[in-house]
Amino acid sequence: MVGAGPGDPALLTLKAARLVAQAEVLVYDCLVTEPIVALAPPSCERIYVGKQAGRHTLPQEEIDALLVRLGREGRCVVRLKGGDPFVFGRGGEEAEALAAAGIPFEVVPGVTSAVAAPAYAGIPVTHRDHNAQFVVCTGHEDPAKTASTIDWAKLADPHRTIVMLMAMANLREIAARLVAEGLAPSTPVAVIREGTTPEQLTLTGTLATIAGAVESAGCTAPAVVVIGSVVTLRERIRWFDVGALAGKSVLVTRPAEDAREMSERLYALGARAVCAPMIAIEAPEDPASARAAVERAAHYAWIIFTSRNGVRAFFEHVEALGRDARSLAGARVAAIGPATAQELAARGIRADFVPQTYIAEAVAAGLLERTAPGDRLLLFRAAQARDVLPQELRAQGRICEIVAAYRTVARRDPDLRAKAERADVLTFASSSTVRAFVDALDNDLSAVAGKTVACIGPVTAQTARELGLHVDVVAGVYTAEGLVEALETSLPV
Repeated sequence: MVGAGPGDPALLTLKAARLVAQAEVLVYDCLVTEPIVALAPPSCERIYVGKQAGRHTLPQEEIDALLVRLGREGRCVVRLKGGDPFVFGRGGEEAEALAAAGIPFEVVPGVTSAVAAPAYAGIPVTHRDHNAQFVVCTGHEDPAKTASTIDWAKLADPHRTIVMLMAMANLREIAARLVAEGLAPSTPVAVIREGTTPEQLTLTGTLATIAGAVESAGCTAPAVVVIGSVVTLRERIRWFDVGALAGKSVLVTRPAEDAREMSERLYALGARAVCAPMIAIEAPEDPASARAAVERAAHYAWIIFTSRNGVRAFFEHVEALGRDARSLAGARVAAIGPATAQELAARGIRADFVPQTYIAEAVAAGLLERTAPGDRLLLFRAAQARDVLPQELRAQGRICEIVAAYRTVARRDPDLRAKAERADVLTFASSSTVRAFVDALDNDLSAVAGKTVACIGPVTAQTARELGLHVDVVAGVYTAEGLVEALETSLPV
């Protein structure tokens, strides 16, 4: 029984992530975000049992029975619940059912939205100048009860913070009850919807006004309600939903294996990454040539890598040959940029040359300074690439052998048009992703008219313009991180 946290996948605990990655069956709720579900292995059976107001996939009794049945089958089952499984998550009831059936289980606590959502809204639930205590309670008690078991008179204490979960349906009645029990109508209140996610929306008001503000904004569950003077601190320490990317949807067209890092960075800035890989990385048509080049790696004066994928492919051959990094002994190594250099470093190789500008022309200029005519160089790159680098090297007498390390294959995402339409920003990290994107839309760019288009560098930007896209942002540093930074500084807040 694992707590998935409040929504931000970065708040998942290490133990939770490990267990999800080992799961044979994943039984999960509606508040568990897709990036967390995606951590489960491809072979894992995924069973959705989410509950929303008035819409329950399965009644609680059937969920209990499902867990018992799966446990009796002897499979590794992860019951993934939003927040913490024992904080208004009915985890206690599910644990009781398992215990009664003799099913062994363990509980992995999660970060509860009761403290995480206020924190992401810039509201500390405790503060020495405001309160010495906080209380967490439900705004939706068991409807089978004949009367409320909440002590409203004690709850209505101006010296404590009240955090209420599942309170949206009864917010107007809750506010009126607290006022009736003695809290001032001017007591500050915040409603935080979808806390810790890019969709986070925070509305502030007072006990007298918050219900009307929520209704006017059309704000619905899931939301956390915070009542108390600490709400006023949001004006000074708000931090999550303030940047240019906050609340934006950003289309990431990189290959799936490269998209995660960029998506995590976007999420940390309050943006939602909409992944639509436009290309896939596959083995070259003639892998034997690549294997042979790796086998004679030590005979080259320089080995040039123009992407992380090239490094990965090279070391796959190294491993298949039963060798290690010593295969490069005697050769010097060039990387087109810091991401490629980092991929090399992860394998124990420090790049001897990384240009300050991460394009083929700069690599060629730097290598011409560091080599002599007659030197033999290996260019380990994609099958489809610009020929600027080998042409300039050969023109100056260098012997440049080109080997296809991998090839990029266009992918067709059946949901691409819908993804592009709901995205605010389109990002492209290579010319091949631009071409595949435009081709997948059958050259009909009406779905992306008016969208912000951001490219990783001038070469990609030029391709985008030639294919009819209006480019708004070009990264000054030609990396995925540089692309995100360019968006941060270019978009209006």
